[in-house]
Amino acid sequence: LDVPPPLPVAALRTALDVARCDAAARAEGVGLASRLGGDAAAQIPLYANINRRTRDRSPAGFGASAAHAIARGFQAVKIAPFDEVDPALRDDAEGRKALDAGIARIAAVREALGPDRRLMVDCHWRFGEALSARLVEAIRPFGLYWLECPVVEEPRQIPALAAMRKTLNAHGTLLAGLEEFTGAPAFLAYADAYDVMMPDMKYVGGVDEMLRTAEQLAERGIAVSPHNPTGPICHAASLQLCAALPGFSMLEMQLDETPLFWSLAQPGLPPVDGGFSALPAGDGLGVTLDQQAISELTTVDLRFSA
Repeated sequence: LDVPPPLPVAALRTALDVARCDAAARAEGVGLASRLGGDAAAQIPLYANINRRTRDRSPAGFGASAAHAIARGFQAVKIAPFDEVDPALRDDAEGRKALDAGIARIAAVREALGPDRRLMVDCHWRFGEALSARLVEAIRPFGLYWLECPVVEEPRQIPALAAMRKTLNAHGTLLAGLEEFTGAPAFLAYADAYDVMMPDMKYVGGVDEMLRTAEQLAERGIAVSPHNPTGPICHAASLQLCAALPGFSMLEMQLDETPLFWSLAQPGLPPVDGGFSALPAGDGLGVTLDQQAISELTTVDLRFSA
């Protein structure tokens, strides 16, 4: 039985493989996307994950973050609005109150986005069986593009996820998930459960495994939208891979959580232009970490006053 490694081990293996491929592309004097047969001139469609930048967790705070994303040119936004929900909640007064708090945030974001921009909602596996059925009905008025990770992703949940997918699809919403899985077989086990799968460049198992996973998902009509709310090096790697991925849909991007995202990579990440990004222009990944900036951030003054 091929058992995926623990997430930290998968992350280490993937990082080493990305470094290997970066070095090989640099040695050839080409960008990683070109080395993989992708289009070096590709414009990668992005969606803005505004969840962590939204420190005011009121509906108004979420709406303001969505307005900021629109001002930055994004046409698709993702939020994680269900702060009060956990899997132990039942479909009772307490559970419905927690659900309603998240729905109010969704409503505020939909109002800010207008009817035509894509809105995705990430549940972070917070729903149990009892409350998930009410969730599916509660989100219907807001025209979500997808609902993400509503329940814990275990094999026993596949039938429930498949049923939820069918209900969501009947009202024009997709079901998305699998952001922490490693290796194509792990994803394919859920082929009947999701419309969109989200392999993460940090965890998927390496460059070849990302390509293999995307190819096999695309053969089954499953869209590939890489999970990517991470730092500048992972973002650069994700951009390069997306230019070569079969079945690619759009790439996640953390939006303006910290200026460090833009300052830690040299010669710099491509700017967002109308919700799209070019690939980094250099060889390999196209960027490296700015060691001077890293040094300044990690210097600790260990002197103590008497």
